[in-house]
Amino acid sequence: MKDCWSLDFVSDALFDGKRIGALPVLDAFTRECLDIEVDQRISGEHVVATLDAIVATRGAPRTLRCDNGPEFISKVLDKWAYDNGVTSDFSRPGKPTDNAHVESFNSRLREECLNANWFMSIEDAKDKIEAWWRDYNLERPHGFLGFRTASEYAQTMRVS
Repeated sequence: MKDCWSLDFVSDALFDGKRIGALPVLDAFTRECLDIEVDQRISGEHVVATLDAIVATRGAPRTLRCDNGPEFISKVLDKWAYDNGVTSDFSRPGKPTDNAHVESFNSRLREECLNANWFMSIEDAKDKIEAWWRDYNLERPHGFLGFRTASEYAQTMRVS
């Protein structure tokens, strides 16, 4: 679906057991990862700040696809969606296939980055996850996109 962003959380831990979360924001049409917010706790306000930063450079999507997690059903995100003319498309409980693209992305993130790295601090986690994210967008060809990178494909869609 064009103009649809998919969101979901992935959790992990630092070397000392402190929990961290990652919030990937994906363009469901171009398969481009627009951002991955990483912190120890990501609230609804955090989600809105992340979306605002993306919207500042790309404009708002028509739809946000996400699950029914507390950060996504928060009043602050609901107000943001209303103010930006964005429709929320919530997955049915227990149906991760409703947001299959982000689930697939998150499994790659987990396998290739989170499971492959030992995070010494939140800053270390942010750096390593950002490096993986940049590789995903800028270096890795995707078969679904005609063996172009997500960034290359997104650029051709913006020019069209």
